[in-house]
Amino acid sequence: MRKLLLSTAALCLVAQLATAQIRLPQPSPGASVMQTVGTTDITVKYSRPSLKGREPFTSALVPYGKVWRTGANAATNFNTTTDLMVNGQKLAAGTYALLSIPEQNQWTIIFNKNVATTEADYKQTEDALRVTVTPGTSSVKTESFTIDFSDVTDSTAKMNIMWGNARASVPMGVDVNANAAANVDKAVAEKPEDAAVLQAAASYNLSKGRNLDQALAWTDKSIGLKETYRNVWVKAQILAKMGKFAEAVPLAQKAMTLGEASGDAAFPFFKDAIAKGVTEYSSKMPAVPTAVKGMKAKKKS
Repeated sequence: MRKLLLSTAALCLVAQLATAQIRLPQPSPGASVMQTVGTTDITVKYSRPSLKGREPFTSALVPYGKVWRTGANAATNFNTTTDLMVNGQKLAAGTYALLSIPEQNQWTIIFNKNVATTEADYKQTEDALRVTVTPGTSSVKTESFTIDFSDVTDSTAKMNIMWGNARASVPMGVDVNANAAANVDKAVAEKPEDAAVLQAAASYNLSKGRNLDQALAWTDKSIGLKETYRNVWVKAQILAKMGKFAEAVPLAQKAMTLGEASGDAAFPFFKDAIAKGVTEYSSKMPAVPTAVKGMKAKKKS
């Protein structure tokens, strides 16, 4: 009778804690990892079960060949802020449930449109993308299930799924130039009267050799709003890139004059580049024909 009373009391305590929504330790605590690739943010939110002396991919824990929520507790969520190439296949920007089918020689990685789905109610018809990867092994045993990113560049990364000695790496890539160009166009559309935004947008186009006529128009507007040595120097560089050295030289010289009078602490970082620009652009200006020189001398006499 006493045991029954104790059990009843314990059940009541659990019910009270649940009703009060008291935050308590979880056996598979939540985790989140975010990785920026170029201008794309990739975020994974998941729970981390631990082995506690068990082997990960067994019938008693996570069986091979079955759909798995790729974590524990609630669904694992995967978000990408731009379109993404996953192992060579396109995944549209958005949030997905990240599931997988682990096998000894192959893992199927699943991105499902139902962000709350787990293996209990998973429907393949709701898949946005499936890819397969070949798993590897690690000499270091991962006790707590882990998802992280490695081999990060400005356009690629690997998402690693690790538990025990198993490691599945999923190659990911972004079109960083297209994303950056879209961000530039969006910024100008949102702030068309901001001199600094227009200058930054023109600088980006200049750096990529992209739509120089548009870049020139942006610098002209930027200068019209607020002339600085920076936007004048950007315009000089654009004109030089277009082969218009005779127009670029006086602008580069003007940028030097404006910079020296600006009191801007950052100007010394620009000064050498501007000076080199003046010299380089001057050397590339077309030579004045001898006959023209003679005519000018005759007029003076």
